[in-house]
Amino acid sequence: MIEVGLVMGSESDWEIMRHAARTLRRFAVGLEARVISAHRTPDLLFLYAEAAAERGLQAVIAGAGGAAHLPGMLAAKTLVPVLAAAAQLGPRDFGGVPDQPVRAAGAHAVPTPSGLAGAVVQRGHGELAGRAMGK
Repeated sequence: MIEVGLVMGSESDWEIMRHAARTLRRFAVGLEARVISAHRTPDLLFLYAEAAAERGLQAVIAGAGGAAHLPGMLAAKTLVPVLAAAAQLGPRDFGGVPDQPVRAAGAHAVPTPSGLAGAVVQRGHGELAGRAMGK
C-alpha cells in the first residue's frame, strides 16, 4: 500500500530524495516517487495534489529546489500533510552555511492554514524527511 508520495521537480532532485526513500523503505512505509515540475507542469502537479488523499496518501515529501515552489504549491491544493525536503544547492545558499535550516525560501514556501500540517527539513538532508514520515 502506498502511504507516502515523494515528489521532485526534476530527476536531479533524486540525489536528496533517494535518502528519504531509503529511510521510508527501512520503516516498511509504502511509497511512490514522481517527477512533477511546479514550473513546467503546474496543472499535473495540481491534479496529483488534489487526488492525493483520495488515493490513500498519508503524506507527501516534496523535494524543493532553490525557489522551493513545489512544496508550497502542493500544500495549497491538498489536505494531506506536505513536508519540504530542501535540496542542497551549494555552499553559499542563504548565508553560506550549508547545513542551516531553510529560512529564506523553504520556511515561507510551505504556508499552510491553521490546523494543516506542513514542515521543512534541514537543507540537504532528505533522510530526515523519511524519518519524519516513518512508523
